[in-house]
Amino acid sequence: MSKTQFSIIRAERKVVMDRIFAAPRDRVWQTITDPQLIPQWWGPNQYETVVDEMDLSVGGRWRFRNIGANGDEHAFHGTYLEIDPPYRLVQTFNYEPIGPGHESVETATLEALGNDQTRMTMVSVAGSLEDLDGMVASGMEGGARETWERLANLLEREVTHE
Repeated sequence: MSKTQFSIIRAERKVVMDRIFAAPRDRVWQTITDPQLIPQWWGPNQYETVVDEMDLSVGGRWRFRNIGANGDEHAFHGTYLEIDPPYRLVQTFNYEPIGPGHESVETATLEALGNDQTRMTMVSVAGSLEDLDGMVASGMEGGARETWERLANLLEREVTHE
């Protein structure tokens, strides 16, 4: 299995993540779009993820909260802009403590590679360079890598236990 590749393209206000997962594309799609599965992989290990809302339809809203053992909470929300199962998911992304006006747009693309492997590429485009710099400074890379590692582990367990 590959590790998550993470790159920042500052001139385009982008963060690009890429990884090959050891699971067929349909399974990856199901795992990233099922509100029952989201808490099993979304967010860093030290947080419990709660899905408050997830209306997987164009214009539908989503809201997730990460809750730490000490009670600290980080809430995120957005709107689904494009849904093309099992190929592409586009959504807005807002980190609530920052407040309105700092939205990014995330595009997840899933490519079937054969041998029950899927490449997922996530491109996050920040609204401004300041927002991009803030995302990077907040520890986004570490959290994103940990999240995708959790996703990879969940997909491996699902494939192993079929």
